[in-house]
Amino acid sequence: MKKIFIDGSAGTTGLRIRERLAARADIELLTLPEEKRKDSAARKEMLNAADAVFLCLPDDAAREAVAMIENPDTVVLDTSTAHRTLDGWCYGFPELSTERAEAVKTAKRIAVPGCHASGFIALVYPLIREAILPADAVLTCTSLTGYSGGGKKMIAQYETDEIDELLAAPRQYGLTQQHKHLKEMRAVTGLANAPAFLPIVADFYSGMEVTIPLFSHQLVDGKTVEDIKAVYAKYYTTPLLSYAESVDEEGFLSAAALSGKDSMQVSVHGNDERILLVARYDNLGKGASGAAIECLNMVLGVEAYLGLEL
Repeated sequence: MKKIFIDGSAGTTGLRIRERLAARADIELLTLPEEKRKDSAARKEMLNAADAVFLCLPDDAAREAVAMIENPDTVVLDTSTAHRTLDGWCYGFPELSTERAEAVKTAKRIAVPGCHASGFIALVYPLIREAILPADAVLTCTSLTGYSGGGKKMIAQYETDEIDELLAAPRQYGLTQQHKHLKEMRAVTGLANAPAFLPIVADFYSGMEVTIPLFSHQLVDGKTVEDIKAVYAKYYTTPLLSYAESVDEEGFLSAAALSGKDSMQVSVHGNDERILLVARYDNLGKGASGAAIECLNMVLGVEAYLGLEL
């Protein structure tokens, strides 16, 4: 039985990971009493006693936790942005390639992808790798998310008896174009330029819809929308990440379509000249705790989808 410790289990992601692991017979969850949750010595003891550790912490606290780990066998799965583009850390998105999947299985340091970044990378990475889209492409990306991605404070703002009228309408943010996910979106895909990124939060609990518009002239010479579809159909064939056609809801695409699920669905819309690439998933699933559990399962050598809601 493997020992697992969740550092930061009181947050949204930590709570979801705990819920998923609590019923598993192959795992022993190590816990700290509430009064010792912020005790450095107690945390250090747990971090080094565990076979695997989830860090569900702000960036600085995640770096501090990693520095406490002296056990060379402890596997770290960090859900913060602190380590996603650092050498020595494996980016935990196994569906991108066989090589990346094998790396996850043996890694001691795994950075769990960001929620917005997951959809963007799923859409762009294979197109650059297969020479459908040039690496110097200048892209825009819109990402619509449920409010649970904002953590406890934002959840409390939305789940009041009388919601503020400004919160009742969708709200764009990341206005300075310095969103924390941009760095990994560029680094993992191999893009030379960060995209213009438009994240939007709306009054629904969970779900995410990432959309990248393309004009046909942006594609590598001779490539078409059918080439894009063929690449997605080749890359994404698992229950956790799949390509699908004709997935709209009578001409609409709901960002909440996969709420409560751990899977991601990639689709292509538009026409030969103006193309829409879309990834839909749950910001708390494949965009957070579901992706973290998938990586843990691969490290443990069990079924990758164990404990996930597909």
